[in-house]
Amino acid sequence: MRARTICTVLFLSILVSFVSLAGAYGGDYEALKGLKEIKAVFDIRIAEPKSALVHLKLVHQTFLDKDLRAVSKNPSFVVVFIGPSVKLISNNKEGFSPEDQKVLDEIAGTLSDMSKDGIELEVCLFAAKLLGVDPASILPGIKQVGNGWISEIGYQAKGYSLVPAY
Repeated sequence: MRARTICTVLFLSILVSFVSLAGAYGGDYEALKGLKEIKAVFDIRIAEPKSALVHLKLVHQTFLDKDLRAVSKNPSFVVVFIGPSVKLISNNKEGFSPEDQKVLDEIAGTLSDMSKDGIELEVCLFAAKLLGVDPASILPGIKQVGNGWISEIGYQAKGYSLVPAY
């Protein structure tokens, strides 16, 4: 178990380094040429707090990225929490290790920053109820929707690109 934790931490550290390097060097994104707007819906299903935190920070950094903003001054991002990730956005930290509880606090802070910057946040209540997460315990600023898939279907029908994070 300890070896797995060390490997996870090492992997996440390397991932964060690559994310930082990508931002530092900028890029010429062929995929962005000709676009007038950017709309994305992120399907977050990650159960592990450290991995979820890295992914959420990457979503936030992407939203703020200068290359992306050169195409669309006001990109539209939505993050939908589905499946086991709903446990990470609750005030109830029961069952999490003290180390993971600190990461959950970081997740809450990151989500608050994301929301302030204009990223919409939603949680699937079907998943919350299935996993025993009290809807009243969901962090503030996260819109509660009955079924996250229906929400994602709607966003895709409106031209949002689906970005899965499992």
